[in-house]
Amino acid sequence: MQDFRTYIDAGSTTPVSDADFARICAAFGLKKLKKRAFLLRAGEVSKHFAFVLMGAVRLYSVDDRGNEHVLGLGVENCWVGDRESWVLLTPSRFYLEALEDSSLLLITYAQMQELLRTVPAWAELMRGVDRRHEIAAQKRLQAAISSTAEERYLAFLAQHPSYEHRFSQHLIASYLGILPETLSRIRTKLLAAKAQPAAVLS
Repeated sequence: MQDFRTYIDAGSTTPVSDADFARICAAFGLKKLKKRAFLLRAGEVSKHFAFVLMGAVRLYSVDDRGNEHVLGLGVENCWVGDRESWVLLTPSRFYLEALEDSSLLLITYAQMQELLRTVPAWAELMRGVDRRHEIAAQKRLQAAISSTAEERYLAFLAQHPSYEHRFSQHLIASYLGILPETLSRIRTKLLAAKAQPAAVLS
């Protein structure tokens, strides 16, 4: 749990006492998932939100034609889950699947609210998490409206440089809302441009 404490310390200017950290840890349950195991399936109520200690996960939906649509990708130090189902306790429309053997910390909405009321450092941390989530969601919506597929991919790489090596091209394409074939062409173009020798100045 030392990595979790390091994450909390990095996200808050308020010192975290040993007592506060013990209170935070007591609010979470540890869940280990094997690769391809599910924490949540469509139709179930999401009773927990998850923090990824180790591993990689994806949050996705399946449409009436059986096509999968990736809403979120997460690795270490990421929060993942169906926020709507978690808060309102309504049936989820999403699946949450481990893509690697993963360790997750799970917390209920009631437990989260209690920590927000009683641990100032946690409240500060979560305000930062929510702020970043809102900004990222706004940028993703704007990109879907006005950015080209290549621009979306480049922005994705800039924001999540390690994801290209943790997730398949198919999943990244789905997350970006483009066809795998389109992403393949973009990657080929970028690799070719990178391989071009620099112009020699005379």
